Amino acid sequence: MAQKLIQTQTQKQVQTQRLTQQQMLVVRMLEMPLTELEQSVATEIDDNPALESGGQDTDHEPDDVRTETPEGDADEDFDTASEREDREAALDDALAGIGMDDEMPEPVSPQAADNQSADYEEMTYGDQVSFYDRLKEQMVDVELTPRQHEIMEYLIGSLDGDGLLRKDIGTLADELAIYHNIDTDETEIEAVLHTLQTFDPAGIGARDLRECLLLQIRRRPRSDMRQRMDDVITKCYDEFMNKRWDKIKTQLGLDDGTAKAVHAELLKLNPKPGSALGETEGRNVQQITPDFIVDTSDDGNVTFTINNGNIPELYVSPSFADMIDRYRKDKGKMNRHEKEALLYAKEKVERARGFIDAVKQRQHTLYVTMKAIVDIQKKYFLDGDESDLKPMILKDVAEKAGLDISTVSRVSNMKYAQTRWGTFKLRHFFSDSVKTEGGEEMSTRKVKAALKDIIDNEDKGNPLSDDAIKNMMASKGYPVARRTIAKYREQMGIPVARLRKK
Repeated sequence: MAQKLIQTQTQKQVQTQRLTQQQMLVVRMLEMPLTELEQSVATEIDDNPALESGGQDTDHEPDDVRTETPEGDADEDFDTASEREDREAALDDALAGIGMDDEMPEPVSPQAADNQSADYEEMTYGDQVSFYDRLKEQMVDVELTPRQHEIMEYLIGSLDGDGLLRKDIGTLADELAIYHNIDTDETEIEAVLHTLQTFDPAGIGARDLRECLLLQIRRRPRSDMRQRMDDVITKCYDEFMNKRWDKIKTQLGLDDGTAKAVHAELLKLNPKPGSALGETEGRNVQQITPDFIVDTSDDGNVTFTINNGNIPELYVSPSFADMIDRYRKDKGKMNRHEKEALLYAKEKVERARGFIDAVKQRQHTLYVTMKAIVDIQKKYFLDGDESDLKPMILKDVAEKAGLDISTVSRVSNMKYAQTRWGTFKLRHFFSDSVKTEGGEEMSTRKVKAALKDIIDNEDKGNPLSDDAIKNMMASKGYPVARRTIAKYREQMGIPVARLRKK
């Protein structure tokens, strides 16, 4: 019997939530490192007259609020007049519900904000990877022998701040022989240099400006424009440097429009390809301001404090708060302009209270997160031995702190803790776990430290195979599988035994 298909239409109600402005403020503030927060607080104090800092002064009357009729003020400046006009334009819409929402909004928990994080656009503050580290990261994408790897690292270290290689190849060969005991020649160095010149950004590793420009041009897809740009640099470089475009047009047979287009494209090239990375490096070398100060006493106690930097005590301006009280008592007796000023004051007070609440929530969340980390990793904070870092992931800290995982992730990004062993990113204290063949969980960092120690002390004339390393690891109390040894060895950039042989 054939089945009959019937198409039906149903209506379903789905409840969705989006982040409010207050929730977005809480999330953004939670991600901010201390220096960013200090700037944000200073900006908010300047922008919002209802937000004040330091000791409260009840006699202070903000200039932004006027309870008298403003139209007749002949000396009113442009900014004040513009602000008054903007408020009047919004007044008609606002007056309809002026008495309906007098209560201030309830504080928003960071957990609630995190549960709706899909609607929030992630923000990052800075990049902690230096110019040279960015180039070294790209080395994993090319095939290099251990010898070529050392030559490449030396070339990267020899680049100047513009990303160019100013030393001649012969000098580099001499330095490698003297300082690194690598007996090489110019041909081998040039081969490695050509590989470096394929790294990003285009132009890196060039030996002069001409080569730098050509490297960038030749990264472009083949086209008539690319060929013309190449011709200008290869055949008319002196004219190009001296801006003699009449000679270039004649020599290359270009019409005015084509010459203008080629000139415009050449101006888009970067004569200092390292500058984009150099700006990042410049930010990175600035002094790191720790968000937490961890103290370890001789009697085995570990305590910490949150670094509040130059953030002042914040409070709502008393004069603005008084205006809100007056509004609640006398709103039925007020004229239009009085209601206008009080509506403005109410908006500023709500914004100030929301900002203060977000700062307090940030402090609380940072405290419970760091407390959970210290509780889990107490042994490490006592002795500073990385092998004592316990397996700890975001979920472990979230459960102990009573927070959402995404909240812990935001706290851990771009936050630093100062300890007696050094200043570290919070991410430093996290470590995945690996199950041993006996079912025991161990910190991957601890296993990697033991693996590196074995390889560092092996006979370089007869390096250990992964099976041999596995047996030695087991004898030291790390009974992990051979495939785990191979995986961690590759992650640490250590080649197989035959390539380690010297």
